[in-house]
Amino acid sequence: MGSLTGTLSIAAQALEADQGALQVTSNNIANANTPGYSRQVAVFESAPTVTEGDLTFGEGVTLAQIQGIRDNVVELGVQQGLAQQGQVNAYLGSMNQVQSLFNEAQGAGLQTPLSNFFAAFQNLSTDPTDTSLRQAVISAGQTLASAFNQASSGLSQVQSALNQAIPQAVGQINQLTSQIAQLNGEVQSAQNSGADPSQLIDQRNNLIEQLSGLVGVNNITASDGTVTLTTSDGALLVAGQKSYNLTTATGTSGNVDVFSQGADVTQNLTGGSLGGYIQARDGSNGVIAAEQSLDQLAYSVGTAVNGQQELGYDGNGNLATNEPFFTLPANGSANAAATISVAITDPSQIAASSAPPPATGDNGNALALANLENQALPGLGGQSAISYYSDFVANVGTEVSQATNEQTAQNLVVQQLQNQKASISGVSLDEESANLIQYQTAYSAAARVVNVISEIAQTALTLGQGG
Repeated sequence: MGSLTGTLSIAAQALEADQGALQVTSNNIANANTPGYSRQVAVFESAPTVTEGDLTFGEGVTLAQIQGIRDNVVELGVQQGLAQQGQVNAYLGSMNQVQSLFNEAQGAGLQTPLSNFFAAFQNLSTDPTDTSLRQAVISAGQTLASAFNQASSGLSQVQSALNQAIPQAVGQINQLTSQIAQLNGEVQSAQNSGADPSQLIDQRNNLIEQLSGLVGVNNITASDGTVTLTTSDGALLVAGQKSYNLTTATGTSGNVDVFSQGADVTQNLTGGSLGGYIQARDGSNGVIAAEQSLDQLAYSVGTAVNGQQELGYDGNGNLATNEPFFTLPANGSANAAATISVAITDPSQIAASSAPPPATGDNGNALALANLENQALPGLGGQSAISYYSDFVANVGTEVSQATNEQTAQNLVVQQLQNQKASISGVSLDEESANLIQYQTAYSAAARVVNVISEIAQTALTLGQGG
């Protein structure tokens, strides 16, 4: 049958196991407010039994392991949610800046300058010989050109900010992947030595969540405890204890591109703020596309006005063949919005007449110039300048509205996922308080067993001496 020594050994093992469980509980309570901490539980196992004759005796309990509680599926969901949230936040931030450049209610944009410009020609048609009306046309043209210049400058500033933000995001990504690779080694070493890697895994998961906010990642966990991370399109970021840096370089267009091991991956990157910056800059409704639309509008308006201007006769009775109203780029629409300006400085140069002298009061060309407002202009897809611009502004507004709705929805998704993660991995102080009482009671009981065995052994020794 079991001996007093065996019973004492069982009680001592129980003391050790319960002491370890109390330490785990204490650690949970201490980290209740630590971001990313996953609660730990003490896993008890019965010690192997021994058999004496027909009797089988238990050999007590062991603290088999300390296990971190986490759900890998939920963890991946949080990472993916943060990647989508990061992208929409970065995209919306830039697109809000674009929209502000065309806020007619606050005096920005081109709607009023365009309408006033063509209205000035309409006014001139009432009295083509009036110098003040001719000067008003020049002033309206200068205001329109200035509006194009300002809008183009604003878009260029947003684009420049994005080109600065991309390398900054890449630098943060590289720093995080380096730390994750280092933790991979520490997790692997702890796992191989039988130590508990739970807190190391928490640190690594916290870094991966930060990384997901910067760029979308695919996450694969190996049997040795390490993770392999790639971008959403498969560019390697971390494998084992080695990290693979992304790099950036400025291309001939002046835009910053992202490279992975020498390959340009810019257009393949999605998720996180880096994906949002690239989408805002290069997307079909992004800043570069807005610049191109604005350039085309400036070039089409300028070209149409110049073409009609040169068909008429100026205030001096000369055919205005070599008197364009606007100065435009010589080789197409590129940079037209940034560089457009009024070429004429003398009001008499405006070709208001469609007839040669002596018909100096003829207003035919002034009316033709005014009527350009409602005509489909080349390069605008069969639209007038006003309708083309209205559609452009509406598209920007739609993008901002959709991104705002997506941001709201994504914030809710991330919050729900984080709540779900907290319900699984988070520390409940009520639960830990109950565990504390349970383990304390078990420890006290085991200590009582030790005392009882000690008393029995002392009694046996005394009896032996009395014999």
